[in-house]
Amino acid sequence: MARVLIQFAHPVLSKSRVHAALIRHCSNLNNVTINDLYERYPDLYIDVDREQRLLLNHDIIVLQHPFYWYSSPAIIKQWFDLVLEHNWAYGSQGRALVGKKMMNVISCGGSREAYSATGFNRYTINQLLYPFDQTAVRCNMSYLPPFVIHQTHRISDEQLLAYSEEFRLMISALADERITPEACGQVQYMNDLLADLSRQPI
Repeated sequence: MARVLIQFAHPVLSKSRVHAALIRHCSNLNNVTINDLYERYPDLYIDVDREQRLLLNHDIIVLQHPFYWYSSPAIIKQWFDLVLEHNWAYGSQGRALVGKKMMNVISCGGSREAYSATGFNRYTINQLLYPFDQTAVRCNMSYLPPFVIHQTHRISDEQLLAYSEEFRLMISALADERITPEACGQVQYMNDLLADLSRQPI
């Protein structure tokens, strides 16, 4: 079993229909820890020792957040800057995170087609997430494909429920180590591995 840490960051959770639903659906899973960064650090004053202990005690780091201005809410950047210290997470002596995995779970208003070379946003989601990908690699971690919810302002309650169930399935499969590196290498989004919820586990 792998231990999954969800680093959750939404500055106004009371107004979040999508992320509130996702969190509810995985709140009772075994081997899963939800760390609400804005709830714990409303002043952005991060407890580095606590956060490093959490990283050491988990195998998979899931950064869950809205895709603000092609990136993340401010606390994620603050967390990177303070917690991923030189010669702890990276550098000649930085071996604390070797072998762990990291990924993003994001929501955005645009369609998948809008995030393409010919689309409104000019780049794919995967390209825009390169800084996260490179951060993971720099810290000796593997970077997994993102789980993405598009057109958040248009999805119906039924679609949101389906996304929430996919998210729970994904987190469970990660914890059970049922998602292989080979499978991840064949898709752009983690969603693409989970589209058929009725099939056998991955």
